[in-house]
Amino acid sequence: MESSSKQLNISKLKLGGILVTLGVVYGDIGTSPLYVMKSILLGNGGLEHVSENFILGTLSLVFWTLTVLTTIKYVLITLKADNNGEGGIFSLFTLVRSRSKWLIIPAMIGGSALLADGMLTPAVTVTSAIEGLTLVPVMNDYFGNNQGNIVILVIAIICILFFIQHIGTEFIGKLFGPIMLVWFLTLAIFGIVNMAGNLSLLRALSPHYAIEILFSKDNKQGFFILGSIFLCSTGAEALYSDLGHVGKKNIYLTWPLVKLCLLLNYFGQGAWILSAKNDPSLSAAGHLNPFYQMIPHGFMIYGIVISTLAAIIASQALISGSFTLVSEAIKLNLFPRLHTRYPSRLKGQLYIPAVNWILCIICIGVVLYFQSSERMEAAYGLAITVTMMMTTILLFNYMCKKKTPIVLASIMLVFFMSFEFSFFIANIVKFFHGGFVAIIIAVSILFVMYLWYRSHIIKMRYREYVPVKDYIDQLSQLRQDPEIPKYASNLVCLSNCSNPKEIERKIMYFLLDKRPKKADIYWFVNVSVTDEPYQAEYLVEKFDTSNIIKIQLKLGFRIDQNLNVFLRQISTELVKNGEIKPQDNIYSILPDRKLGDFRFVFIQEILSQQSALSAWDSYLLRTKFFIQKFTATPANWFGLDTSDVYMEKVPMFVGHCNPTVLKRNQKG
Repeated sequence: MESSSKQLNISKLKLGGILVTLGVVYGDIGTSPLYVMKSILLGNGGLEHVSENFILGTLSLVFWTLTVLTTIKYVLITLKADNNGEGGIFSLFTLVRSRSKWLIIPAMIGGSALLADGMLTPAVTVTSAIEGLTLVPVMNDYFGNNQGNIVILVIAIICILFFIQHIGTEFIGKLFGPIMLVWFLTLAIFGIVNMAGNLSLLRALSPHYAIEILFSKDNKQGFFILGSIFLCSTGAEALYSDLGHVGKKNIYLTWPLVKLCLLLNYFGQGAWILSAKNDPSLSAAGHLNPFYQMIPHGFMIYGIVISTLAAIIASQALISGSFTLVSEAIKLNLFPRLHTRYPSRLKGQLYIPAVNWILCIICIGVVLYFQSSERMEAAYGLAITVTMMMTTILLFNYMCKKKTPIVLASIMLVFFMSFEFSFFIANIVKFFHGGFVAIIIAVSILFVMYLWYRSHIIKMRYREYVPVKDYIDQLSQLRQDPEIPKYASNLVCLSNCSNPKEIERKIMYFLLDKRPKKADIYWFVNVSVTDEPYQAEYLVEKFDTSNIIKIQLKLGFRIDQNLNVFLRQISTELVKNGEIKPQDNIYSILPDRKLGDFRFVFIQEILSQQSALSAWDSYLLRTKFFIQKFTATPANWFGLDTSDVYMEKVPMFVGHCNPTVLKRNQKG
């Protein structure tokens, strides 16, 4: 298939693939030097409270966090858990969901936390970059040292960023890789320049300093310093989520370079802090950002520009990742169907307007609420620790499914959960400093996922199916009844029944009882979303007729469900094979047209007053039906906007109730 071949080409080890990887995968983790050391410095009380042991300890913590969580867990272990080349928490879930039903819980929790984190990232990165303008005297003279001006500029950039999503970023995306390459080389060069005079900091590569600083008096935060340290690895999940866009080989090749550039910059910032701690003017300056302070004055404008571009690219990567994550959740019945567009020729690029503008509003709200990157950093990172723990749980189940010795799988689970749970506990204090914003967002998304999943379970539990063969005679007789006008040449009914021999009872009720629907061919179509991301296959059941056909479409969770296109292809192949007869088309502008008109029918359920559900389940279903009013219609979702579509509303009788039986009164 064209999509899969394009994917394979990107995954090859070529310069283009390497540049795409730098631009797509490392935006979040690549911009962490903008705020990590600043957050650590601020948490310890500023320059005047810094010691050499403190810097050695923090640098050691940064190095081992990147090594353990990012390199070992994600690059060396998790990337191997690919689903036909696709990665991410939902792809991992599809690999293990056959093991147990409860695994949907960590998948939903991890996915909602990842989406919440993605909503904060653009605000944090762009604000951190733009705040560098306060160090430029000309900008201070022009705008004044006013944080309000920074906020306005940040909001303007965020608005432009979200506005361009609908036109696609194919052209701009080609610039992402080269810009990020320049960014990482810039990080390395500035780091080397500052570290050259203090190579003794390389001692921090020993884990001894990382452990020692957690219990040292030089560290005023104690164990909770891990909340700031964790910020250096917040983009680790993106390495796995973006696997399908770039391929494992490109990540394996580029990560060592990226990690080296990041570490050189962190060590350079540490060297600058030690050299500046005795400078009274800097100590009195208040909140400092070592990243900008260590840049030579002549390169300050360049540093701010390249930082801002990197922040925008990081934001773009998170926005695109959010679109992909929501799209996968929709296909897995974990999210409402939302209108989706494809603004460019790139297979991996999609645009979901509702998600785009919700992200935009939340990002602007975050900037207005927190005002400064300092306050955002105090709230950032809590949600992503939850995602990492959920990924570890699913990864353990994946290893068990792959027959990995239980001892090794358990060691992996305990080892990484210990690290991630420690970071989670250290980040808990962020809840009271603004972290509740991310948690509220994550819980809201989780509720929607639970609502959709639970509603689907309720509907499937009470759905009635009937054998199609029991109604073949009636449908055949209906086709030949001259007194009933033809409803459509080809009547297509969408079905949720995966059994090729059965159909929902409500569909037969619609065809036979509610004004019989006469058609030349009755098509029953079931769309099944499979665990293979790019699977596109179909099965045909004809019930020994040429007029009653059930189609089972097996589509991967990354495939667009363009039902009209698929059904035209299938029907053309069936006519060509002689399995169904061509239909006469006296009036048509297409001389080679083999079949007549298609009419699509969707059975929309409404909750009946006679349903006897628990109060909670009834609330969930009614809430779902209310939300559906504002989401994509079935016609829009299945690509049938220009087709003949009919919506039939039927009452949804679920549960068991005791209806009142009327007693006839013989008296007048």
